[in-house]
Amino acid sequence: MDHKQLVTFRTAAETLNFTKTAHILNFAQSSVTAQIKSLEEELGKPLFERLGKRLTLAEAGKEFIIYANKMISLQEEAKNAISGNEEPAGTLVIGAQESQCTYRLPPILKEFKRQYPNVKLIFKPAHSDELAREQLMKGMLDAAFIMDVTKPEDALKITPLIQEKIKLVAAPEHPLAGKAEVRPQDLQQETLLLTETGCSYRTLLENSCTEANVYLLNKFEFVSIEAIKQCVIAGLGIAALPVMVVEEDIRHGNMAELNWVHSIPPIFTHLAWHKDKWMTPPLKGFIDLTVNTLSQA
Repeated sequence: MDHKQLVTFRTAAETLNFTKTAHILNFAQSSVTAQIKSLEEELGKPLFERLGKRLTLAEAGKEFIIYANKMISLQEEAKNAISGNEEPAGTLVIGAQESQCTYRLPPILKEFKRQYPNVKLIFKPAHSDELAREQLMKGMLDAAFIMDVTKPEDALKITPLIQEKIKLVAAPEHPLAGKAEVRPQDLQQETLLLTETGCSYRTLLENSCTEANVYLLNKFEFVSIEAIKQCVIAGLGIAALPVMVVEEDIRHGNMAELNWVHSIPPIFTHLAWHKDKWMTPPLKGFIDLTVNTLSQA
């Protein structure tokens, strides 16, 4: 197996589409197909499953992507070392929720680009923590930000960075905004503006209500947290969002914090990566910079 085959496989594993892979790498589609077939013959197992027109990673592909990423990173590092290029290069693929990209990452990215000007950063949306974990396990992400309760994970290294407070918010004129205590029962007939299924703080809110035998019936689901904020401000419903997202709007009177009486456990922003991930200097630099920056926040 050579570098070109590994890059082709990694790209195909990300896109799950040979036509798109060929377009990205500027190959003929027949070349992509031939490279994947050659790899499969060398490894003795299929890397992809072809179910009609749908392409998915086979079990061998899920295992091999981890090693393919290691070999690609090692080859790039060796090339830089032999060529005398003192500046690390390459690409890091980071998974992050919209809230992290907007409110946490800008100062980290600014300093990272100063330290590693030749390293390309690609951010992929991780709308749920389970999706981020799945992509880390498949080797599709180098690292990911996960907002969740702290829990062990055998295959992943997970470092807690900062505790996130969750606030229940509504428009200032909402009837619940002036209530001394807001309990799960008060939400029964309200419209809840929620992030996608799998988002940790949505799950914690729903679990808290379920424990009180309250089931949220009127729900709008959004991909964008910023869209949820604007709908709250417009008086369309109630949302549970991290403090970092709503503190400015609460301060300026655009929305009101509800006096939510709940039993939601502490939630943290974590940085996670696969325990077998090849730790290139840029990846180690990104992890160290992130930990040092956010642990002091």
